[in-house]
Amino acid sequence: MAYKNKIIRNVKTGQDICFLQTGKDTNGTLLEMEAIFSAHSKEPIAHYHPCQQEDFKVLSGQLTVRVNGQLKLLQAGDRLHIAPNTVHAMWNSSDEKTMVNWQVRPAINSEHFLETLAGLAADNKTDENGKPGILQVALTANNFSDVFRMAKPAYTLQKVVFKLLSPFAYMAGYKPVYKEYLD
Repeated sequence: MAYKNKIIRNVKTGQDICFLQTGKDTNGTLLEMEAIFSAHSKEPIAHYHPCQQEDFKVLSGQLTVRVNGQLKLLQAGDRLHIAPNTVHAMWNSSDEKTMVNWQVRPAINSEHFLETLAGLAADNKTDENGKPGILQVALTANNFSDVFRMAKPAYTLQKVVFKLLSPFAYMAGYKPVYKEYLD
């Protein structure tokens, strides 16, 4: 469970996250984090958040951002607002670490999503870029579809494919969320 000052590390993507304020702390209105991106961190899959907005402030270093297919390079002091349903991805392509203040409104269950991904990576249940296999994706993406959706394929197609794959994922022992990652 996320709590103030808890730090999680995604060993595959090279990102550390310190929870500054959780949904529980803010009655669900805000999740605030400090994220540290290692030098040459991995570009995540292009994604969007259907009903959340995100605000980023680069505290140190530089952050590469792809928003709606266009690249931007943010420097220390730069801010970026991501509206709901805006396709984006961000990473650190520089030689130095980057520190970012990251705010998500409303919080919903975003911290559980981030804890799940970090746990899967730590248990070597992802590829080298931090992406789980398709059966894990089917369950996790369905469970967290209110806070995270992949940009491609179309969401309607994702729902159909993931629904078809879910029984096989459960039979293979996968879960949408792992209690040990949230404790």
